[in-house]
Amino acid sequence: MFGRLIPRDEQFFDLFNQLAEHLATAARMLNDLLGDPQGVEAHVRAIKDVEHKADLLTATVNHRIDKSFITPIDREDIHHLASRLDDVIDLLDGTARRFEMLHINQVLPPAKRLGEVLLRAADQIQAAVKTMRRAALVNQHVVAIKQLEEEGDAIYHEAVGALFAGSPDALDTIKWMEMYDTLERAIDSCMGVAQVLQSISIKNA
Repeated sequence: MFGRLIPRDEQFFDLFNQLAEHLATAARMLNDLLGDPQGVEAHVRAIKDVEHKADLLTATVNHRIDKSFITPIDREDIHHLASRLDDVIDLLDGTARRFEMLHINQVLPPAKRLGEVLLRAADQIQAAVKTMRRAALVNQHVVAIKQLEEEGDAIYHEAVGALFAGSPDALDTIKWMEMYDTLERAIDSCMGVAQVLQSISIKNA
């Protein structure tokens, strides 16, 4: 079905690819931040710039939905996918801003591991978006993202448990609970994108 529908408005797929690219870029920048906490201000500004570009792209998608007489896939699916991609980017931006707000100077190893998981999930999303017209390939990426979500959950649970072991510093515990929570939410939101992509690819196979 995709082959017959694509000529109606190829631009939507280009916009999805651009959003996915911004998502992967923001995840890479966040990972860089976790490895370079002393440069937090520059990293946060760079991620905010990507987030702003993604907001503009999402607005363009929604405007195009209203203007297009015939869309390549359901209008609701177009809106849903663009929104889910933008949601992940918003969470990446929010995670970076919390890092700055909490005045974190040294990054704990589990946070770096979560950042790496998030980066790999973002790369899988970008690949899935590029192949969204091929259901079998999308499914492979969805499986990979699910595995990454489970890996992230395991890291999160271990990290939170470690925060409360022994005699923890209360302020540090609060800071890192917030950071671990935001990182986990970002990873979980990647699975949300994967589920939307899988649904679209199956519907239009």
